[in-house]
Amino acid sequence: MWVGRRLRRVEDPSLLRGEGRFVADVARGCGAIRFVRSPFARGRILSIEAPEEATVITADDLAEIPPVKPMLHRDDFIPVEQPILAKEQVTYAGQPIAAVIAPTFEEAEDLAEMVFVDIEPLDPVVDLDHALDETAPLVHPHVPANTVIDASLTTPGFDAAFHGAAYHVEIDVRSRRENATPLEARGSHAAFDPRENRVTLTASTQGPHMLRTALADLLGIPESELRVIAPDVGGAFGQKYSLAMEDVVTVWAARRFRRDVAWIEDRRENFASFHSRDQRYIVTGAFDESGKLRAMRADVRCNVGAYSCYPVTCGVEPLMAMAELPGPYDFRNYAVRSRAVASNACPIAPYRGVSRPVITLTLERLMDKAAARMGIDPVEIRRRNLVREFPYTSVTGLVYDQGSYVESLDRSVQLVDLERFRADQRAAWEQGRYIGIGFSTFSERTGYGTSAFAARKMDITLGYETIDLAMDPSGSVEVRVGASPHGQGLRTSLSQLVADELGIDPKDVRIVHGDTDRTPYGWGTFASRSMVVSGGATKLGATELRRRLADIASETLEAAVDDLQFHEGKVLVRGTDVGVPIRDLARLAYHRSDKLPPGEEPGLRVKATYDPAGTFSNACHVALVEVDLETGAVAVQRFVVVEDAGVLVNPMIADGQVHGGVAQGIASALYEELVYDSDGNLLTTSLMDYLPPTIAEVPLIEIDHLVSESDATITGAKGLGEGGTIGAPAAILNAITNALSPLGIEVNETPATPERIQKLIRQAQGAL
Repeated sequence: MWVGRRLRRVEDPSLLRGEGRFVADVARGCGAIRFVRSPFARGRILSIEAPEEATVITADDLAEIPPVKPMLHRDDFIPVEQPILAKEQVTYAGQPIAAVIAPTFEEAEDLAEMVFVDIEPLDPVVDLDHALDETAPLVHPHVPANTVIDASLTTPGFDAAFHGAAYHVEIDVRSRRENATPLEARGSHAAFDPRENRVTLTASTQGPHMLRTALADLLGIPESELRVIAPDVGGAFGQKYSLAMEDVVTVWAARRFRRDVAWIEDRRENFASFHSRDQRYIVTGAFDESGKLRAMRADVRCNVGAYSCYPVTCGVEPLMAMAELPGPYDFRNYAVRSRAVASNACPIAPYRGVSRPVITLTLERLMDKAAARMGIDPVEIRRRNLVREFPYTSVTGLVYDQGSYVESLDRSVQLVDLERFRADQRAAWEQGRYIGIGFSTFSERTGYGTSAFAARKMDITLGYETIDLAMDPSGSVEVRVGASPHGQGLRTSLSQLVADELGIDPKDVRIVHGDTDRTPYGWGTFASRSMVVSGGATKLGATELRRRLADIASETLEAAVDDLQFHEGKVLVRGTDVGVPIRDLARLAYHRSDKLPPGEEPGLRVKATYDPAGTFSNACHVALVEVDLETGAVAVQRFVVVEDAGVLVNPMIADGQVHGGVAQGIASALYEELVYDSDGNLLTTSLMDYLPPTIAEVPLIEIDHLVSESDATITGAKGLGEGGTIGAPAAILNAITNALSPLGIEVNETPATPERIQKLIRQAQGAL
């Protein structure tokens, strides 16, 4: 079996040798595009003046291109149009107004600085709570109360269950705005082919096919006139799934000027592109005397910025929050209002975990606060409320397949030796040291297909994945997939699935992705879906190819198909050494079609599509921290993860996903925050201001895996790409609150910076 082995990633050697091929490598020596961006968050454009020697593109040049209008077909959604380049007004700082083309990037930047845009500034609205104030300016005149989505749900019998409860515990959680900060910023290179009147766009994207469709629709051209290639992509985390206005201009310019042009984003620009997690949740849990959660009321507010992102729209955060807020807990009464609030800030887009880090933070802080209120151990109150029987249908109608929610919690308690830690903690408090422990239990919805996306009512319904799989006459296998990874090791993992089905070495399997000319239409890589959905399609295709090879071998060996086994590159008659090399069967399929079984077509090519309903991973995270009372600094001393993602196709890659996710979760909890001033100016525009953690701030991450066997996925695998990010912030804030419990401090805001913690400490000490 190849599945389950810790194989090294085949993607890594070329990257380690510096032989990777990124957009900037392709873009060398061609025309360079630099964008002129708004310095104001809100204002009227009065005029644009450019030097005569510059090739400048403005909104007037793009008059035939319609604005981008992402749609949700819901009564509670108000669509907003986004111009490719701003024309009459600017709506957020950093919005592109014009583009300059020059022979080099340096010349383009110099010329862009010479373009003068006369803007009459207007008062912006940037803060989430301010945007909802009745006196706030309207970001878009047709959007009352700056509310683009106002969705609500109340279950029958909620009022009686809520008001009849013994305890009501309220939590007010605030998550500050973040940026995905991929190692490689965004960029694209458009090469024009005059012979075919065709453009090849090489872009740092997560979804080549989706990008091709969006660009072709906007430019009014057949998709056959546009090829999109995703080369090596240096991280994305959701930021590179949405349509960039800059890509539209780049492709238009290549066609208009019949030349190759490229746009490469710098770090400052990246900090002003596609933010996330600017959210506030006010949640009240209604508990009975035993600590059982009977009902929950929630007010969810998401600052979605100036525009909707294409194709998932600004509904991605508030609607996910509304549907998935119940998390891993079993209760039947729920009332929620969830709003997408427009502001003069950068638009939001999906970022690893989307709303689920804030969902989990809210629920887990609620559980700890309720436990303290009722005098119940924090672990015990979770045991009393976690889902235990599967399949389970949540209060919002989501079906959870087999999981290990209680088991992962109990296992984490064993790994950290909770009783011993409590004793050490009491001793530390007596010495004036403030150490704490925090738990975070959660479920992660992964690998969901068309049925789940159809419920969102977008113009485009995402979901399925298709693969084309072929064995050539030499016996080598090529799998062409619509998924488009950006660092997940998908080439390695999918090869292991194929190798197991066909009894060959993974080295004989080639995975092709990220090229609309060479791969079947697919939705890319995002939302912890690739191993479940693309992996499922790959397994189906490999199974069909195995069937065809077995039919040919049965004819050749004069043996029943059921008596054959695939092993080490051969098809053998079970229990004997009689067999035939698979490469000989491949050669026969192509070159001796007269020897094939009746009805068998020449060649060995199959196609498979997989469209599952989805599956739920689950995990428990535990953080051990120490808080310095003098500085407010938090040191994460230990971090434990008990993860259940079903069958691990490659445990080494799975662990790497968890490590990276936890690092980003620690960043969310303690460090990373995009800060605007009251005028809408972004103050965090470099890595001197925006603080991703380094190896010094991330502890050794201990991982223990459980395996729930589920029939919701044909590979047995569940997604886990976002889990590390989802669970870590809650574990850390619970640990900080636990450490500071002698002072009566609660920490309900991320990031929990030293400044914020110091303020809470001063307030607590003043109260004492």
